Amino acid sequence: MAKLDRLLTLVNALHDTSDGLTLDEMAETIGADRRTAERLRDVIRLHFDLEELADDRRKRFRIVGSLRRVFTRPNAAEIAAVQEAAAAARRSGAAQAPLLESLAEKVKGALDDREKRRLDPDLEPLVRLQRHHVPAGPALTVSHEVLAQVQGAIMAGACVEFDYLRDGASEASWRRVIPAGLIHGPVTYLIGQIPGSEREPVPYRLDRMSAVRISNQPGCAAEDWDLDAWMGRSFGIWREDGHDIVLRVCPEAAPRAREWRFHPAQVFEEEEGGELLVRFHSGGLRELAEHLFTWGGDVAIVAPEDLREMMRERLAAGQGALGDVRPELSQSDGRENS
Repeated sequence: MAKLDRLLTLVNALHDTSDGLTLDEMAETIGADRRTAERLRDVIRLHFDLEELADDRRKRFRIVGSLRRVFTRPNAAEIAAVQEAAAAARRSGAAQAPLLESLAEKVKGALDDREKRRLDPDLEPLVRLQRHHVPAGPALTVSHEVLAQVQGAIMAGACVEFDYLRDGASEASWRRVIPAGLIHGPVTYLIGQIPGSEREPVPYRLDRMSAVRISNQPGCAAEDWDLDAWMGRSFGIWREDGHDIVLRVCPEAAPRAREWRFHPAQVFEEEEGGELLVRFHSGGLRELAEHLFTWGGDVAIVAPEDLREMMRERLAAGQGALGDVRPELSQSDGRENS
């Protein structure tokens, strides 16, 4: 550990000095020769803002800024990732887009001029040449105020009240629910629990909510509530009784299937001849049937029979050809179960 001890000792010495240290002073500080001090200086320069000062034909070095800031300062790749995530959210119409854009601006705004100059040459090409793929799907607009009210209710431990336009309804109906979660994506959903009801929480689409406000009635999700477990009981958003799903993938498509997530709790079983069985327990048969169209016949439904029947219905409805499948059908239309 002697080398690490020397390095950390020198880092602290270069940070604590106001006038800077010469190479000879650095060597004396760590009890080593000048060549060792030079090598450690070069390593430190890779990770810290090491300022070089001229003093009577001798060079002095010191670390600028606090050590805490050095370790918490974002690098170019991290800033570019946040900026592109914000841009992708904006292109897809995600409700979180304004929040991500605000975060990106705050991260950049926290940098001083020296840091900006150091990062700009790397940041420019990373931002210009990176994009998130935004697939075809719903293009919905959710007011930032709606999202802010729902998040405010979650933080306040209060119910949220709103008018909700159900699918096919001509007028919106008033609702008061306990906010049990937010699911973000091309369609953003509030998972709401009716206060005092034993019924399972149901999804509400934020783009169909209006007059959203934080209620005066307290309302918090139960301590044992698990949003991930709730989501895992369905293939998508649709809520229904779970089924034991068994799919058989042909040998040609098996390599692709092994790298595919059908469900978080999926289990693979190798079959003779190279076929692959995929097992999981889930509801959302309609969404699963719609997804299976994208496999072009490489996946066969082994069980349950209800899924087979759902696939027959979708085929009969003229959805058999891949080119005819509407991308938005893989998203729930937000119909309430209450």
